[in-house]
Amino acid sequence: MNKRKLGSFALCALLPALCTSAEAQQSAKIPRIGYLVGASLSGTSARIEAFRQGLRELGYVEGKNIVIEYRYAEGKLDRLPRLWPS
Repeated sequence: MNKRKLGSFALCALLPALCTSAEAQQSAKIPRIGYLVGASLSGTSARIEAFRQGLRELGYVEGKNIVIEYRYAEGKLDRLPRLWPS
């Protein structure tokens, strides 16, 4: 009878350990920045380079640990809402 109680106790003690799910290590999410501009690329290239330089000073390197998505309205401001998804 003691073996039976001991077995029941052991089973009850192990149940919480068996019920916890093993979690896989999550891959680090890479930050994503949306750069939405009303002008064209040629008109904003100096600003974009300054923006990239500022990010590099903070330790972010485009393509390595940060993603930047560029969208240009080419001077047609009515296009801005359609360029970036909600």
